[in-house]
Amino acid sequence: MNQAPSPRDSIHAVRSACQNGAPLMNAPKDLFLQPTRSFQDFLRTRERISNDYINGHPEPLADIATQHDPATFFPPSGTTVQGAAEVSASQRQGAQSFRDGSTGQFEIMQSASSGTLAFWTGVQHAEVVMEGKDERVSMQLRTTEVFRLEDGQWKLIHRHADMRKAGDGIKV
Repeated sequence: MNQAPSPRDSIHAVRSACQNGAPLMNAPKDLFLQPTRSFQDFLRTRERISNDYINGHPEPLADIATQHDPATFFPPSGTTVQGAAEVSASQRQGAQSFRDGSTGQFEIMQSASSGTLAFWTGVQHAEVVMEGKDERVSMQLRTTEVFRLEDGQWKLIHRHADMRKAGDGIKV
């Protein structure tokens, strides 16, 4: 039985690949092209896509998610999801919990791109309307996302998000 890689293993693999300029997958060499826009420009689009998601619309997120393994998702529930198809299905299901009227923004603490990999980490702040709730729910997710360049487009290959705890030292 294959054991899922630990978060520490995942971080080490990303760090190593960034330092060596190597892709994290066994893909055809023509899969990687120069980005069509800067990663910083892409992050503004990513924030808009996050707002679509928290309004119950998963399609824009599906458009920027990789369709190629490996892909991983560590959602706030604490589970681990592996495989591009499985991650996509989990994200579609998660969007069903949200309703129109939600708002959110990213607090980006750090971000960078190098070669075929990029990342951002920070806090996602949101006021969400959830299925079955009368009042808006405040969420602050500590978030790390990793992207791979595929056909000139940044594609989400890893997301880790968990609820921020009060007093964790993050300035808001």
